[in-house]
Amino acid sequence: MAFMDESLHRARQQRATRTVFFIAGLAISGWAPLIPFVKAQHAASDAMLGLLLFCIAAGSMSMMPFTGRLIQRCGYRRLILLCCAGFCFDLPLIIAADTLAVTVLALLLFGALNGVLDVTMNAQAVVVERESGSAKMSGFHGFYSIGTIAGVGLVSFLLSMNVAPLLALALIVVLIVILSIVAAPALQVPVLATADQGGTLLALRHPPVLIIALLCFCLFLCEGAMLDWSAVLMHNVHHIPLKQAGIGFTCYSLAVTLSRLTGDRLIARWGKQPVLLSGALMAAIGLLLATWGDLFWLNLLGFMLTGLGIANLVPVLFSAAGNLSLAAAEYAIPAVTLIGYAGLLTGPALIGFSAQWAGLAQVFSLLALLLLVTGTATSLLLHSLKK
Repeated sequence: MAFMDESLHRARQQRATRTVFFIAGLAISGWAPLIPFVKAQHAASDAMLGLLLFCIAAGSMSMMPFTGRLIQRCGYRRLILLCCAGFCFDLPLIIAADTLAVTVLALLLFGALNGVLDVTMNAQAVVVERESGSAKMSGFHGFYSIGTIAGVGLVSFLLSMNVAPLLALALIVVLIVILSIVAAPALQVPVLATADQGGTLLALRHPPVLIIALLCFCLFLCEGAMLDWSAVLMHNVHHIPLKQAGIGFTCYSLAVTLSRLTGDRLIARWGKQPVLLSGALMAAIGLLLATWGDLFWLNLLGFMLTGLGIANLVPVLFSAAGNLSLAAAEYAIPAVTLIGYAGLLTGPALIGFSAQWAGLAQVFSLLALLLLVTGTATSLLLHSLKK
C-alpha cells in the first residue's frame, strides 16, 4: 500500500512538473505574435526593437546567477508560483504600456521571471527524474515545446479573429492561473544542494567543451531569431498583416516538436552524422524559403523545414557534451547550456542592430549560412571524437 502511495505521489510530481514546463512555454511564446504591435506602438526602428528585446536578455542573465540561492531559501514550489504570478501581472503590462520607459521595465521583469523559472523548473525536473528512477527530462522539455505552440498559436488565432491584443494576453493569463492552481499541490519536492559553479566554468578550458558550447551559441541564436523576429519578418518583408504574422512561428514550433519526438528513432536508424548534415541543409533551405519565397505557402513551408532541420542539432550536441571523457557530464552540460543560452538571449538584439545596418532579409540569409556551417562543424566534431 505504501509503495502504491509513493508511486502515485511521484506520478503527480511528474505531471505537475510537465505543467510548469508547459506554462513556461506558454508565457514566453504568448507575446511573440505581439512583438510587431509593440514595435508599431512605439514607432521603433529595427535597432530600437533589438534594444527592447535585449532587455529580456538582460533581465534573464542578471537573475540566473542568484536563482540557486533563491531556490535554497524559497523552495521550488514557492519560487515557481511567484514566477507564474509575476507573468500574470507583467504580460498585460508589456502591451498596455503607453511609454517606452514602462515597456523597458516590463521587458526587464519579463526576462527576470523567465530566467528564474527556467533554472528553477529544470532544477526541480532533475529531482523528479532522479526520484522516478527513469529518464523524464526529454518529456518535460517536450511539454515546453507544446506550450510554445499553444501560446503563439492561440494568440495568433485570436488576433486573426480581430480580438484586441490585450484581451488575447488576458486569456493566456487565465490559463497560467488555472494551470498553476492545478500544479501547485504536487510541486513540493526536496531541494538539492547547489552545484559547484567553479567546476562548471572550468569545464570550458577543454577545447571540445568550448567548441560544443560555441556551436550551441550559434544554434540558440538562430532559435532566438525565430522566436522574436519571425513575425517581424513576415510583416515587414512579406507584408503579411500584423494579425497573421505569427503563423510562421507556429509552423516552425510544430515542426520542431514533431522532429524532436521522432529524432531518436531517426538517429538510431541512420546515425548522428547523416541526421545532422541533412538537418542543417534542410534548415538552411527552409530559412531561405521563409525569407525570399514570393508566395505565402512557400514562406510557411520554409518555416516548417527550418524547424524540422534544426530541432535535433542541440540535443545531439548536449549528448556529445555529456559523453566527453575530458570533463564530467555534470560540469560540461551546464557549461554548454550557459553559453548556448547567451546566444538565445542576446541573439535577437544582435539581429536587430544588424538588420538596421544590412536589412532583415539579408540577416536571415546569413543565419541560413550559419546553420549550414554549424551543422557541418558539428558533424566533423562528432567524427573527430570517435577517433
